[in-house]
Amino acid sequence: MRRRIWGWMMFDWASQPYATLLLTFIFAPYFATVVGDPVRAQTLWGAMLGVVGICIALLAPVLGAVADSSGRRTPWIVTFSVIYTVAAFALWWAVPASENVIWILVVFGAGLWGMEFATVFTNAMLPDLGAREEIGRISGTGMAWGYAGGVLSLIFVLLLLAENDGGTTLLGGPPILGLDPAEREGTRAVGPFTALWYLVFMIPFFLWVREAPGRRVRPRVLQGLADLGRTLRRLPSNPSLGAYLASSMFYRDALTGMYTFGGIYATGVLGWSVIDTGIFGILAATSAGVFCWIGGRADSTFGPKPVIIAGIVVLIVTGIVAIATSRGSVFGIAVPAESALPDITFYFVGMAIGAAGGIVQAASRTMLVRQADVTRMTEAFGLYALAGKATSFLAPASIAIVTDATGSQRAGIAPLILLFLIGLVLLLWVKPDGKRAVTWSAAPSPNSP
Repeated sequence: MRRRIWGWMMFDWASQPYATLLLTFIFAPYFATVVGDPVRAQTLWGAMLGVVGICIALLAPVLGAVADSSGRRTPWIVTFSVIYTVAAFALWWAVPASENVIWILVVFGAGLWGMEFATVFTNAMLPDLGAREEIGRISGTGMAWGYAGGVLSLIFVLLLLAENDGGTTLLGGPPILGLDPAEREGTRAVGPFTALWYLVFMIPFFLWVREAPGRRVRPRVLQGLADLGRTLRRLPSNPSLGAYLASSMFYRDALTGMYTFGGIYATGVLGWSVIDTGIFGILAATSAGVFCWIGGRADSTFGPKPVIIAGIVVLIVTGIVAIATSRGSVFGIAVPAESALPDITFYFVGMAIGAAGGIVQAASRTMLVRQADVTRMTEAFGLYALAGKATSFLAPASIAIVTDATGSQRAGIAPLILLFLIGLVLLLWVKPDGKRAVTWSAAPSPNSP
């Protein structure tokens, strides 16, 4: 059982670099330099994420229902892993001053699409890994392990690959392997590096994780749709699950907005280089890993609901601090142009986002396990993805609209605070243990991490 748990947690380790390196700290800020205009880059990036979110929202619950009806998840994980790796590798061709910005957005969106769908199916395996009281700890440890992988990959990239405007890495020299800094080949190599990282570290997952025994039938889309329709019709009879899906719809969307636009925001507002945002990323991811582990223990002791509430409150405060910070002032107090105070403040913002966001993510999937029918768990995580993506256009679209209307990146992220507040209020109707106690299919394991 212990080896199976570690195999499952290796997915978090393998997939995290897409979020850490590409979505947040390295490629997203680089994309802003490709476009040339940070405000236009933030607008285009938001539009791309909105489109990807809609696609995921429409397909995730259907594919989850089909997988539950067939009793198979692994083939789906393999399929979306292929999409993930091919798209990540293709980012190598995102050359500077590219005229084909739309192509870059499409390729990046395809990789994100593959990662999100693979996550749906691996998360659905969580209830099979341990007893009820162990799930929070397993989820938190897995998330912490994933962030550890993100930090390690980010350090490697900053030291040896990603170059600043002067053409040097954090070590002060050019990128390794003779990569041309003038063509930003070190930064572009992050795409192939992410793909290779995933391929290597998913090997333990496929070797050690075996699906629970049960019926195996050929996937049928119509049967899956019928099962999904039945679940949706029954949703009103489980108001706690409905409230939780609605709540997570808003606060997870806001959290994704914070992660996604953090690098672009710092590049435009504070004038940070790729190296600066990379250091920011190391602090944020390290903080996330530590607090995911702590949060997993708190989840097992107090349950996921209070952990989620505490995390959202911290994220609201953090968002306010970010908006109040610019190159020339902090909370309305003017600072000299050469002052390091705005940078230090934003480093602390990153650490707070990492810590609170990490524990919210880990506790959120534990909460869904408590709310959902254990026999339809892939479908439940499909609905969870739907809840996370049905309004996923709200954060990026509202950021894009407000940024475009005001011409200010700082004003552009203000809608995130409102989304967090809505999610917090909706949690009032969520019962900590759902409609009823869940019957667990896995026996308690003393060897859980």
